[in-house]
Amino acid sequence: MAEEKSNGSTVIGLDGMYENYFLDYASYVILERAIPTIEDGLKPVQRRILHAMFQMNDGRFHKVANIIGQTMQYHPHGDAAIGDALVKLGQKDLLIDQQGNWGNIATGDAASAPRYIEARLSHFALEVAFNKHITDWQLSYDGRNKEPIQLPMKFPLLLAQGAEGIAVGLSTRIMPHNFNELIDASIKILQDKSFTIYPDFQTGGYLDITDYNHGERGGRIKVRARIEKQDKNTLVIKEIPYGTTTSSLIDSILKANDKGKINIKKITDNTAKEVEVVIDLASGQSPELTIEALYAFTYCEVSISPNACVIVDDKPMFLDVREILRRSTMHTKALMRAELKIQEKEWLDKYHFASLEKIFIENRVYHEIEEAETWEAVLEIIDAEMRKYIAEPDEEILPGDDRLVLARPFIQDDILRLTEIKIKKISKYNKFKAEEAIQALQDEIDKTRHHLAHLTEYCIDYFTHLKDKYGKDRQRRTKITTFGEIEIQQVVANNAKLYVNYEEGFIGSGLKKATFIRDCSDIDDVIAFRKDGHFQVSKIDDKVFMGKDILHADIWYRGDERTTYHMVYLDGKSKRTYIKRFQVKALTRDREYDLTKGTKGSRVLYFSVHPNGESEVIKVTLSSNTRARKKVFEFDFGDLDIKGRRANGNILTKYAVRKIEHKETGGSTLEALKVYMDNATGQLNMEERGRFVGEFEGADQLIVIHKDGSYELLDFDPNLRLPVESVHTVARFEPEIIWNVVYYEGSKKWTMVKRFQIETSTTSQRFPFLTEHRSTKLLLITPESKTKVMYRDGEKNEEEFVFEEFIDVKGWKALGNKLDESKVKIIEVEVPDIAEDDEGAEASKDKEGEDKDEFSPGDTVDLQVKKGGQGDLFD
Repeated sequence: MAEEKSNGSTVIGLDGMYENYFLDYASYVILERAIPTIEDGLKPVQRRILHAMFQMNDGRFHKVANIIGQTMQYHPHGDAAIGDALVKLGQKDLLIDQQGNWGNIATGDAASAPRYIEARLSHFALEVAFNKHITDWQLSYDGRNKEPIQLPMKFPLLLAQGAEGIAVGLSTRIMPHNFNELIDASIKILQDKSFTIYPDFQTGGYLDITDYNHGERGGRIKVRARIEKQDKNTLVIKEIPYGTTTSSLIDSILKANDKGKINIKKITDNTAKEVEVVIDLASGQSPELTIEALYAFTYCEVSISPNACVIVDDKPMFLDVREILRRSTMHTKALMRAELKIQEKEWLDKYHFASLEKIFIENRVYHEIEEAETWEAVLEIIDAEMRKYIAEPDEEILPGDDRLVLARPFIQDDILRLTEIKIKKISKYNKFKAEEAIQALQDEIDKTRHHLAHLTEYCIDYFTHLKDKYGKDRQRRTKITTFGEIEIQQVVANNAKLYVNYEEGFIGSGLKKATFIRDCSDIDDVIAFRKDGHFQVSKIDDKVFMGKDILHADIWYRGDERTTYHMVYLDGKSKRTYIKRFQVKALTRDREYDLTKGTKGSRVLYFSVHPNGESEVIKVTLSSNTRARKKVFEFDFGDLDIKGRRANGNILTKYAVRKIEHKETGGSTLEALKVYMDNATGQLNMEERGRFVGEFEGADQLIVIHKDGSYELLDFDPNLRLPVESVHTVARFEPEIIWNVVYYEGSKKWTMVKRFQIETSTTSQRFPFLTEHRSTKLLLITPESKTKVMYRDGEKNEEEFVFEEFIDVKGWKALGNKLDESKVKIIEVEVPDIAEDDEGAEASKDKEGEDKDEFSPGDTVDLQVKKGGQGDLFD
C-alpha cells in the first residue's frame, strides 16, 4: 500500500507494486504482444509490418532489412522481433510474396539475413487488408506517426494462418485451416446454414479430429506423418506432422532407436522442395510394425491441444473456431457495408458536381460573371444564377417547376469548384457525352444501392470471387482420418531376450544360463503358469521371481482375445480331475491368481497354449487300479466353451489319472477375424474402419493388386499398413480365383483382355502381370468370369463382351487377347449375383456404375466375392 511520509515522499509497498505494476505488465503483454485480435487476426507486430509494407508499396520487391527499418517507426521492440515475425508471415505464403531464401518450414532451416532477401505485399493482401477510408488510426509509440488500430481485414485471416502466443497467465494456439474451406464455411454462415471446419497444415500428414472439440480449450488433435513402405527394407517419410521439422523428427527417431524402441540401420534426409526422409530398416524388421512403432515412440505422431484465445473488445476471450469464423464473417460484412457507403457517397458527389457542371456550361452561367469586379461578386452571381436551375433537397417543388432537385445542398465549395472549370473544357463541351457520363454515374449509384440492399448476396459474391481468384492452388493438404490405438507392447522393437529358469522360478532378460524363450522388448509383460495352478503377470526385468516349478512362460498382451489356454488339473479335496479352456484378457500386474478350485494339494496335470484358439485332442490314461471300465479315452477341447480364468472347469473324470498325452491339434474354434482397411492410412483394423477386406483365420494370406499392374502376396498381420496411393485391390487370397483383366498395352497401343490365376507363392514381392511399358494402364480387374463389360471402341461404337466367353485362362505372364486396336472407354459393368443359382442369377449393376454414364480408363469397380467370406475388393 502507498504511504506518505512527513517529508512528502511516497513509499509503495510490495503488495501495491504487485497489484499495479504486474497487472499493467500482464495487460500489455496480452494486448500488445502475444494474443491476436479477432477482427484482423493479427498481433501488433504483424499489423505494423503489413502497414509499413503498404506505405512502401510500389509493386516492386523491397529488401527485408529496409522493411524492418520502416516498421521500427511503429514497433518499439527492436529489429530482431520484427525480422522473425516478418519471416514467419512470409512462410505462411498468403500475405507476402517472397524472393530469396526464406528458410524451410519442413527442415527448420532459417532464412537468409534480411539484407539478402526481399518481400512485397501479395495481391491478395492488397485486396483484403487495406482501405484507409474505413481504418481507425492511433498515434505510434513516439507520437510521430499514425498506425492502424486494426486493419480492415475482409477475410478470416486468423483461422487461415493460425496463431500461437504465450502471454502472462494465458496462451493461445489456433490451428491453421484451409483457405477454400474457410470461404465455403463463410458463405454457409451468410446463408444461415450449418458448417464445420477442421485444421489443414502446410506440412500435410494425417489428422485425427475425434477430440478436436472445434478448437476450444480441452480439445485435442493428433497429427501423423505420411510414411510409405518403399520396399521390405525401406520406409520413406513424405509428409511430417504440424509443429515438427525433419531435423526434430530425425532426432526423435534416433533417440527411439538408441533406447531400443525401434531397430533401424540408417536414416537419410533427402528433403529439398518436398519432404523425403529415408529410413533403412535393420535386417528382419517388419516395415508395418516399424511404422506403428514410429507413431508410438517418435514425433511421427504428435498430439496438439488447441486453445483459441483472442482479443475481443480489448479483452482476452476463449472461443471455438466456429464462433471465431462467425464473428469474422460478420465483421467482413460490416466492412463491406462501410465500403459501399463510402462508394455511394463518392458516386453521389461525382453525380452532384457533374449535374452542376452541365447546368453551368449549358446555361452559359460563366457569361454572367464577365462584368463582376470583385471575387465576392463573382461568387454571388454564380450562386444566384445557378439557383434559377437547381433546387435544394428540402425545397418544395411546385407544378411546372422544372429545376433539378439536388441530392444534397448547393454550398460554397460547389461554387468554388465551378470557378475552376477550364476554358478548354467549356470550349469542347459535348452535351451528349455529358449526359452519358451522368447516366453512367447514376447507374453506379443504383448498383451500389442495390448491393447495400442485398448485402448478404454481395458478400457471398465477394467470397466466391476470392476463392476463384486465389484458391486454385490451395487444396487441402492434410488428410482427415481416424487413428487406431497403437498397442505399445506389440510394436516396440525387440531389444531384450526372455529367459526362464523353470525349476527355480526366475524369469528375466539377464538370466543368460537359463532357457531362452524369445526375443522381446524391455516394456513387455511376462505371464508365468506354475504346476500348483497359480499364475501371475509381471513387468520384464533382469531377474524376476515368479514362483517355483513354472510350466509355461511367455509375453502377455492385455486384451488378447485369440490366445487360448488348455488345462487339466486335479482338485486336492475331491480328487476329481477337471478340464478347462480359458483366456487371460485383463488382470492386475504382480498379483497371484489361482486357476484351480483353490483346495490344498491341487495341481496341474496337463497344460498347453494355442495362439489362435485352436482345438486339441488329448489322450487320457487312468491308473490301472481304478474301477473304471474304460481306462484309456480321448477328449476334444473343441467341445468345451472358452470361459474366463475364474471358471472351475468341467469334470473330466472322477478316477485317478496316470498320464495325459497330446494327440492332435485341430483348427481354430474362434470366429474368423473380420478385417478392414482404413481408406486414408491403409491400416488394417478390426474396428470396421474403411473398406471390408475379408475374414481371416490362421495362415490366411492377403493379395494386394497395385495400380501399376502388379500383384503381391502378404502373410496376414493385423498390424499391416498398405500404401493406399498405389493399392487397387486388396482381399483374402484364394488360389482358385481367376482374375479377369482389361488393360491398355502401351507398346502395341491396343486394349487387351487376359484371365489368369496366381501361380507364385513368394510373399512380400511384387509380380507384374501387365507389360512394363510406361503407357500400359490397368483399366479393369475383377474375379468374376461371367462379368459383362460394355465399352466404347476407338470408332465410338458401343460393344460388349463376357470374360469367360472371350478368352480362356492363361498364364499370369501372358499378354492376353486383343480387344481393340485403340484405348477403349469402359462405360458399364454388369456383375452376376453369385449368391443365386447361375441359371437364375440376374446381373447386378455396380453401385458406382448406376451413378454415372461412363467409366473412364483406370476407373475401379466395387465388386464382392461371396465365397470364403471375402468382402469389398475395389476402391
